[in-house]
Amino acid sequence: MDENGDLKDLIRTIPDHPKPGIMFRDISTLMLEGGAFHETIDRLADLIEGEEPDLVAGIEARGFVFASALAYRLRCGVLMMRKSGKLPGSRVSIEYALEYGTDMLEMHDDACGPGAKVVLVDDLLATGGTALAAVELLRGRGAHVDQALFVIDLPELGGAAKLREADIAPLSLVAFEGE
Repeated sequence: MDENGDLKDLIRTIPDHPKPGIMFRDISTLMLEGGAFHETIDRLADLIEGEEPDLVAGIEARGFVFASALAYRLRCGVLMMRKSGKLPGSRVSIEYALEYGTDMLEMHDDACGPGAKVVLVDDLLATGGTALAAVELLRGRGAHVDQALFVIDLPELGGAAKLREADIAPLSLVAFEGE
């Protein structure tokens, strides 16, 4: 991940947000730089192993931005993984645990079918809870998911290890260790 220091340098750190002791990694500053955003998408595409996917699934909200641009680059479809109550029509959902409480993730029930090759994308990997819920939801519809792409990994929070335990290869461009 050292080769992506140019991108890492563009990610702003905001101390004590949303609460004291948290070092918030603000990816919006990277997204404001057109050339860097372009490079980010190209480098995410280069991380994909094996066959190109049928779909890129983006997790709400910043994951949509990266998933859409990556799907465009790969010439495949984009699937939205949304928070509860935001999708019209028939949908499937999964409830998952947060540090304090639970949340729900949904997708349209006809968004992907058995055998669809899907790559999951989000801006940041922390504890892995949302990504694991997305994988479970996709696999529950018969999709083949074995890779998840992130711009940022916070390895100290253990999300990558949890994804590996679920047979998902977590692939990230930059890591912020020990912070």
